[in-house]
Amino acid sequence: MLAPTLAVIGGGQLARMMAEPAAALGLPLRLLAEADGVSAAQVIPDQLVGDYRSLDLLREVTAGCAVVTFDHEHVPTEHLHALEADGIAVRPGPDALVHAQDKGVMRARLAELGVPCPRNAIVSSVADVEEFGFPCVLKTTRGGYDGKGVWFVRSASDCADAFASGVAVLAEELVDFRRELSALVARSPSGQAAAYPVVASTQKDGICHEVIAPAPDLSPDLAGEAQEIALRIAGALDVTGILAVELFETNDGRILVNELAMRPHNTGHWTQDGAVTSQFENHLRAVLDLPLGSPAPRARWTVMVNILGGPDASVGRLYDGYPHALARDPFLRVHLYGKELRPGRKVGHVNAYGDDLDDCLERARHAAAWFRGDLGNESE
Repeated sequence: MLAPTLAVIGGGQLARMMAEPAAALGLPLRLLAEADGVSAAQVIPDQLVGDYRSLDLLREVTAGCAVVTFDHEHVPTEHLHALEADGIAVRPGPDALVHAQDKGVMRARLAELGVPCPRNAIVSSVADVEEFGFPCVLKTTRGGYDGKGVWFVRSASDCADAFASGVAVLAEELVDFRRELSALVARSPSGQAAAYPVVASTQKDGICHEVIAPAPDLSPDLAGEAQEIALRIAGALDVTGILAVELFETNDGRILVNELAMRPHNTGHWTQDGAVTSQFENHLRAVLDLPLGSPAPRARWTVMVNILGGPDASVGRLYDGYPHALARDPFLRVHLYGKELRPGRKVGHVNAYGDDLDDCLERARHAAAWFRGDLGNESE
């Protein structure tokens, strides 16, 4: 029996990193890329280039495919319903994916499920924000990511940009949190699910900077609660594939759900080298309803650090960084995305694993800084 072709919408690094386990499993991928030569287009030869907002193009790229999945959550919901009507298995489906596309819909549904969340409300004016209470966080309900579409506001004068966005706005309380956590699960159409260890993440300028797996000093009870919440959300929303539940661990010992993502997620990149089955392989297995692989960690600790372009992209080094980084640490794992360095842009990540957390942190941080260009320039 021939393996079914899987269509992937979006040509970013998440689609690129699906290609390696797909090749190992003998699964053919077909890509809809947004431009020639983008990250995933460099490694997936069966591809079309065009706008994911075009239903005709979506139909063209999914023709003959058994399943379609996504590198991002921005495909219009009505187009996904149309693909389902054409007989294409859309995974995750539009009725699930809308909760990752629209923060207002997500908050309303999580409230119905009794999931702990920050206090929130849809606001349509500065007066509504004043009634909600300062300080708070304003978020566009659709389209925001990596810190875009998010404003921390402390007075009425801070609100103008949010309401100029032209998108419905959600107000959320400014949570006093100890740290951010992430609970990642995979779920198949048949209902099988697998939960990865809960991780701690650090953000810089709204972008994931560093992940430690598992989260240090997290009580077993709180870790279990986070995994239970993620599994409950995946089941209630009928998610297929990877679900990432980003969480706040508050200073008074609670956890609150911050965001949802229904695709492989930056906080799961550590699984490529630190888990028996990576999030990318389990996403493919899940959307094709194959048995899921073990999410168990391979080492006591794994640290992932993103490689981001610095303020002056000219000082960074990508391929040229290999001689130093790999010679210094033969156990280091480097993942580059085929992107040019630009300020603040994610161009890759490094994973370091082992039995000593401080050692893993030092190794991963040093390597990421070296590729970024923050180390060694004084000798150049």
